[in-house]
Amino acid sequence: MLFENLDFSARNGEIWQVTGANGAGKTTLLRILVGLHGFYQGRVEWSSPLPPSLLYLGHQPGVREELTARENLEYNRALSGQTGDPDAALAALDLYGFEDVPAGRLSAGQQRRIALARLWLDGKDVWILDEPFTAIDQQGVAALDQRLRQAAAQGVLVIYTSHHRVGDGVHRLHLGEDREVAR
Repeated sequence: MLFENLDFSARNGEIWQVTGANGAGKTTLLRILVGLHGFYQGRVEWSSPLPPSLLYLGHQPGVREELTARENLEYNRALSGQTGDPDAALAALDLYGFEDVPAGRLSAGQQRRIALARLWLDGKDVWILDEPFTAIDQQGVAALDQRLRQAAAQGVLVIYTSHHRVGDGVHRLHLGEDREVAR
């Protein structure tokens, strides 16, 4: 059993950080929230009759190495129904000049930035992000933290996992023996 008696309520415009030791169930919880993990007891309830529009970014960057940075964003945009300018999204993450480079030639941090650039496109109510700060430098962390706060101010619910305390004013849900919900 990873966790039991877990009960929390998150609202639009909030940012939630799920913390805990390796193996505590952070990724499993996120996969349950987005409907990718069917082996659990309990329930996830959304406030509307229909599930919200979700953007999920998992552990892996989810980029195709043979596609360029721009092509990766265009591909994801077509699949998800998001709109927005891929070049502007890449520029927001300091990938200007790399938009036509195949992702396989970029560093792990640059590949993660390609995945994160989806957050600069529009159209999703809930962002579920598994370790979004992995493999990015301090400048990337600052840009991502600012983007999460901007999205929350626009009414997006953000739930992410991380071992690093990034910002203040974030609700924290700690999984593990000493589980706590900080509001």
